[in-house]
Amino acid sequence: MKYLIVNGDDFGASRGINRGILEAHQRGILTSASLLVDAPGSEEAARLGRAAPELSVGLHVDLANRHGDCRAELSRQLARFAELMGRGPTHLDSHHNGHRAAQALPYFLDLARQHGLPLREHSPVRYFSKFYGQRGGERYLEQVSVERLACMLEMTIEDGITELSCHPGYVDPEFSSGYHAEREAELRTLCDPRIRQTLAEHTVQLISYHDLDELLASAAT
Repeated sequence: MKYLIVNGDDFGASRGINRGILEAHQRGILTSASLLVDAPGSEEAARLGRAAPELSVGLHVDLANRHGDCRAELSRQLARFAELMGRGPTHLDSHHNGHRAAQALPYFLDLARQHGLPLREHSPVRYFSKFYGQRGGERYLEQVSVERLACMLEMTIEDGITELSCHPGYVDPEFSSGYHAEREAELRTLCDPRIRQTLAEHTVQLISYHDLDELLASAAT
């Protein structure tokens, strides 16, 4: 079987991004999100996440401008997540994949082991990151078009569990980012009914991180 988790990064970054992620979940194929606990829209995102029980919500650790003890910072952000959501995260990843840094990765792996969390690129879930509207810092909206995503789903989703990362949202004048129009293009694509049709044609089943433990246990037996 082919299983697909569609995860929206940057949940909490702004009201426009929160609105886009929720819309992609309600009208499109997004099944999961990763929460920035210190961002301006984090409290709103947590409220929206709590009201959407089928949406798995993980911790999107942001190490930018953080200095000192990485272990302590991870623990602080995990505690902040529990304060916001009233529960622990369903998965663990990081802003701009900061967990890949050699000095940070051991702490992420340790946190993941302690709390039984799947860490992006270090779990049975394959990570697919090519649904992105920029290349070399330049905008390429065709990379997040319906046609391109349909082709990606057809050609790259294999048996097992895959996470497709995405960044849907609405342009928000209060949020400064070099990735704006691309978010709205992603949102349109994720909500296009042709994408669900492609998934059905290729027998790809949408799941969230809520389903992961049961799937892995079933596979083990």
